[in-house]
Amino acid sequence: MKEFVHLHLHSQYSLLDGAIKIEDLVRKVARMGMPAVALTDHGSMIGTVDFYEKANREGIKPIIGAEVYVAPGSRHDRQAEPGAEKSHHLILLAESDEGYRNLIRLVSRAHVEGFYYKPRVDKEILREHAKGIIATSACLQGEIPVLLVQGGKKQAAEAVEEYKEIFPDGRFFLEIQDNGMTAQNRTNPEIIDLARKTGTPLVATNDCHYLERRDARVHDVLLCLQTGKVIGAADRMRFETDQFYVKAPEEFDRAFGHVAPDALTNTLAIAERCLVKLDLGRSKIPEFRVPEGMTSEQYLRKLATEGLLRRFQEMRKRSGKFRGEEEEHYRRRLEYELAVIENTGFAGYFLIVWDFIRFAKEQGIPVGPGRGSAAGSLVAYCLRITEVDPLSYGLLFERFLNPERISLPDIDCDFCKDRRDEVIRYVED
Repeated sequence: MKEFVHLHLHSQYSLLDGAIKIEDLVRKVARMGMPAVALTDHGSMIGTVDFYEKANREGIKPIIGAEVYVAPGSRHDRQAEPGAEKSHHLILLAESDEGYRNLIRLVSRAHVEGFYYKPRVDKEILREHAKGIIATSACLQGEIPVLLVQGGKKQAAEAVEEYKEIFPDGRFFLEIQDNGMTAQNRTNPEIIDLARKTGTPLVATNDCHYLERRDARVHDVLLCLQTGKVIGAADRMRFETDQFYVKAPEEFDRAFGHVAPDALTNTLAIAERCLVKLDLGRSKIPEFRVPEGMTSEQYLRKLATEGLLRRFQEMRKRSGKFRGEEEEHYRRRLEYELAVIENTGFAGYFLIVWDFIRFAKEQGIPVGPGRGSAAGSLVAYCLRITEVDPLSYGLLFERFLNPERISLPDIDCDFCKDRRDEVIRYVED
């Protein structure tokens, strides 16, 4: 059996036109004996963790990627010339952990900085975040295929050299596809010729959008639902063929084995180069800078103990009588909560929340009194994260943080909508 790895594939997380369920994908790939598979959803990495976990469970190497939209000029441009492309497609695959982080940055910046109809990157930020990433020229909507279709062979060759400069060391590939489209079949020989003349490696893909060939009809209905069109509409989005499914290696050997066998073996070579490991199942809380000579646990204990003394003063002012045994009750509860927080490793989390709520109050930004299970924490009350005394109302700390079932605490915070962005900026900084 010929070996092959799919490197251009859209799942259910490609919200407009993807119809492949992750669990079905990895099972089929395993049945066909493929060692790996890539996920390259449109402009998004939403399905990354789901894909990574399910592929690993099936013994399939997950290749993390995305099909990004590349602005023809600057990502900041919001005007397109009549008839001009608003963006071109480009496949990006994370080769290393650094590449994975760069891919995240590119996709995030595409949404935040480059969104114009679609989340777009440009070549400026591709250069900034290219390390550890393998790129392929994508489908007929990629920049190089578009130029070839338009008859611009010289411009296509120049574009190849530019992408090879952005992704050096053999990290840029020209993509040929077996999807039955007339334009694709006409362009494939030109792409192969361009690859030979420029010394650029080839890679074969199928731009998969559904799992089986029989799913083409269901996928067509999905396109109508997503675009608000009826099946009979002449001007609606549609796929020209029923070939955009997850094909077997033998089908690719029949398509390209005689003209570009290297395009098949290169899929395996790319899969072997992609070595991303995600560190899942562990909370990654930023390190909070504490005074020199103290740990996070010591600093939290200091703040909470001092806060409890201030709360005692407030209670005496309000009621006029606050007995020693009541104070002892509060001290025992505080000690218990601090011990649980220290043992579960969440002291830094409390300090971060304390810090940005303190900032908001100092800046005169209205802050809610606290809600949800965090209102059961005396530590939160002493830090003025919440303003509800949990002991007065018999609230349980264990609903918030339970040593028997450790999970990341969740403190619901409410800030005035008019100045909430100031708090978010403070947290980012």
